[in-house]
Amino acid sequence: MFVRRAVLIALVGALVATPAPASADPDPGGPDLAQPIATADPALEPGPPVDDGKVMSTPPSTTKSPDGWTLTISAKDEVQMPNAPLTTAISSREYIVSGVFNGALDGPSESPKGVFEVGYQIGCGIDMSTSNGVALTGTVGGNASLGYFGLDFNNTMSDGILPGIGGNVGGGITVGLKPGIINIVPVTKKEYKGDRPWVSISNFHVKIDGCVGESFIRSYATLSKSTDEGDAILSWYGVTKKI
Repeated sequence: MFVRRAVLIALVGALVATPAPASADPDPGGPDLAQPIATADPALEPGPPVDDGKVMSTPPSTTKSPDGWTLTISAKDEVQMPNAPLTTAISSREYIVSGVFNGALDGPSESPKGVFEVGYQIGCGIDMSTSNGVALTGTVGGNASLGYFGLDFNNTMSDGILPGIGGNVGGGITVGLKPGIINIVPVTKKEYKGDRPWVSISNFHVKIDGCVGESFIRSYATLSKSTDEGDAILSWYGVTKKI
């Protein structure tokens, strides 16, 4: 009896001392329900890129003259930014432009000379500058007529002629539009003497009027080398930008 009691006490003590089994760990790949799920803030999402006006310049243009000179035109750091015109008219276009334009002449030892011209070309879909624009039209006319009338007084017919006056008034609006035109805006025409002429433009405003619809702008440069015998002329055109 004493042995049974001792065994029973030992079993009860072992059960009390044994810890309860731990619960299974949560799936490490699942979400942590104790932490709030982060959501994207629309205010922090990046918006569309802002046009900084920078334009990639086209490759250099080069040619060789009959007297052995090689002419080259190149450009860099071009900027073409649209700007609100002071007139606030929808038919006006204004741009702020910048850029560095370089000419190079390689050939015989004598110092070359000529003209280095730099400017911009602006194309308009519809031109109103050389047309009649918006005009009011109207017509006012009159006409006279003779009419026959008859009166009956006491069975007596009295006949006569009665003059009449009539008029007409008409009006309308006409809009004078012409096909697109290319406006050439030279910024400078530099007479040079040497083999490395250059032009630097910074924050220059170019403005045209009478332009309706889409407009396009591009830079241009023309390098000429002059001698007593002849002229060598080379032109370069930049990338066309739609604004």
